Amino acid sequence: METSHYWQNLGAAPALLSALPFAGLILLIAVLPFFPGASAWWEQHRNKFKLALVCALLGILAYFIPTGDWERIGITYLEYAAFIVMLLALFVISGGIHISGAFAGFPRSNTAFLAIGAALASLLGTTGASMVMIRPLLRSNRQRRHKAHIVIFFIFTVSNCGGLLTPLGDPPLYLGFLRGVPFDWTLRLTPQWLLVNFLLLLVFYILDAWYFRREEDHMPATLTNEIKQAKRKIHIQGWRNVLFLLLMMSVILASGYFIYPALARGRGELAAEIGSKLIQIILMGLLAYGSYRLTPARIHHENEFNFAPIREVAILFFGIFGAMIPALALLEAKCALLGLQKPWHYFWLSGTLSGFLDNAPTYLVYTTLAASQNNLSASHLGALASQFPALLAAISCGTVFMGAMTYIGNGPNFMVKAIAEHARVKMPSFGGYMLWSIAILIPVLILQTLVFFRT
Repeated sequence: METSHYWQNLGAAPALLSALPFAGLILLIAVLPFFPGASAWWEQHRNKFKLALVCALLGILAYFIPTGDWERIGITYLEYAAFIVMLLALFVISGGIHISGAFAGFPRSNTAFLAIGAALASLLGTTGASMVMIRPLLRSNRQRRHKAHIVIFFIFTVSNCGGLLTPLGDPPLYLGFLRGVPFDWTLRLTPQWLLVNFLLLLVFYILDAWYFRREEDHMPATLTNEIKQAKRKIHIQGWRNVLFLLLMMSVILASGYFIYPALARGRGELAAEIGSKLIQIILMGLLAYGSYRLTPARIHHENEFNFAPIREVAILFFGIFGAMIPALALLEAKCALLGLQKPWHYFWLSGTLSGFLDNAPTYLVYTTLAASQNNLSASHLGALASQFPALLAAISCGTVFMGAMTYIGNGPNFMVKAIAEHARVKMPSFGGYMLWSIAILIPVLILQTLVFFRT
């Protein structure tokens, strides 16, 4: 039986079992920190790796035993390697940039930080903007007691919703670009970008002002004094790492415009996917190494830079990538049965799954479905972009915006959480964060649906 037929014909009980490694890993990530004995065990990276390894192996076996398909497993972990090396490179390069100046944790300053970060997210990518902006934001709020909400809204805006306007902004859009969506097509999503980010920033300002009024009486004077003592309005150290960021963007653009198309023409799409990712891994690895070696130790010390956050992300996503293989295969085989027709169907279903599964392959699953249902090529999405722009817009917005629903919906989410916790910010648990996203994001996304996707 062919691989696709196997997953199409899979019954309810086997389907549930095949998705169990992924669901179990997510559940354990959510609940282990709640139990006193288990939380101490969970804090050790080697224990996280043991759990991630077990869940990854169970997911791989659940997929491989009935299918015998090593190819998909290999490509998944090649994607994992490219994903982690990109995060590592951006983490290292941004760790060599120190931003300081005449700003402190007033609500207006924090809102301005988030607004600038949201704008940068479409240029540097959500990961690049997150890594550049999170450290100065944490430093400017180090005197405040209430600051977990600041990091949560940072994940909402900078790490996710800000990255909608270019293929550089978020991995799903970059995959669309590789599949033939014009580079400037996403600019037509500016109204959706403005509505979501404006509402999130407005809610954040109101909430942050409320928290600020609950701070100690001396807090306004303390923050004002910090601003007065600053020698410059803004001071950036580590300018050579800005060049490394530009080189990172160049690698991504070169992969989409030159490397992938050239390999696809000569050797086919599979070879192009493998070759372009290997080249990205090598080049981004070299950029990370060069940045780390050339950055003065003083800047790393001022940024409190160490590799603990990226190590935690690499460990957990090693398990997530392996465990999600059968879950994604099942989704690809069964999603045609869901009867998706209208843009809001695609918006909510692709978005909901993007909060738990990696949003990049989820984007590919639903763009493929939308193209095939309308008798268009699934391997080249340019026709979908030109003939059914509302469907592609719904999938693009859903996967980008709802990647913010959980810590694992998008790559930078968990890394920002880890950096904040390293800076001694007490962040909510997996479930606690979801309560925030449900309370704040869902009403905003319902309004987004009514304005743009209800037809």
